[in-house]
Amino acid sequence: MASERHGVFRRYLDAVGLHGLAGAEAAGLHATEWYALSLLDLEGPLTSGELSTRTGLTTGATTRLIDRLERAGYVRRAADPADRRKVVVEPVPDALAGVEAIVGPARGRIAEVIGRCSPEQQEVLFDYFARAAPAYREASEEIRKATRGRQAGR
Repeated sequence: MASERHGVFRRYLDAVGLHGLAGAEAAGLHATEWYALSLLDLEGPLTSGELSTRTGLTTGATTRLIDRLERAGYVRRAADPADRRKVVVEPVPDALAGVEAIVGPARGRIAEVIGRCSPEQQEVLFDYFARAAPAYREASEEIRKATRGRQAGR
């Protein structure tokens, strides 16, 4: 039973990951660029340092990521209203509208699956989503730290 559940869960995670990769591909982006755009869309403007921390990229790689997204028309740099010395990265309004037209129908399928659940089941699902997302981010950071440690020891 436990191994069957493990398999079901792994297939679910793989499908979610594949969905993210397909969305990135539809936008002509790499997975990290897609994730950065999602962060900016959900969180609003972020400094490059905040974006670096959230994506797990070095500051140099984050600058290059921002440059690529800016050239593609997805983001722009703006002065931080709280501190004019800082620059924030903000999504360009409606820049992802074309991509949303591509990925929206597929996302609708997931909404249909959730919609077939009872209100109580939906509460459990969304409670899981709310608690699992930070756990996955923490686990991802643990993997990055372990990988950096091994790479530094080479």
